[in-house]
Amino acid sequence: MALRILPRSFYSRRTVEVARGLLGKVLVHGERQGRILEVEAYLGQGDEAAHSFRGLTPRTRVIFGPPGHAYVYFVYGMYYCFNVVAEPEGVAGCVLVRSVEGHGDGPGKLTRSLGITVEHYGADLTHGTLTIRESSRQHPFAIEVTPRVGIRRSADLPLRFVLRDR
Repeated sequence: MALRILPRSFYSRRTVEVARGLLGKVLVHGERQGRILEVEAYLGQGDEAAHSFRGLTPRTRVIFGPPGHAYVYFVYGMYYCFNVVAEPEGVAGCVLVRSVEGHGDGPGKLTRSLGITVEHYGADLTHGTLTIRESSRQHPFAIEVTPRVGIRRSADLPLRFVLRDR
């Protein structure tokens, strides 16, 4: 039985709600997949670490668009990072997927393992080959909340969420 793809309404909520809700869901790209274990929320307002903090630019346009799309960018000259656009259209917010079960540790390794590149920038996650789906595992789990990793601005905000009791 195929796992149900998350609907657009799942993403059209506050960024922190979407981030917490993504834990335990399954990121699917083609034949590859893995359960989401760690995410970080990036808020549009008051979050200087967010790419959208300075407003709408060609790079950030997808973050201000409809929810449920991919925001993919290149970092450190060698890795892609995969983010999920949250919030209603016109409101910036996205969630960085930092770790997926069975696909390396860290956002760069997971995109490399799953074959996600900048070509997926703007991809609609509600259909196609890159989707996020419900999990077949429905048992409860704990969520650890910490400050985000590897940033300088707004570093104290408790916006990193990690699935525990896996």
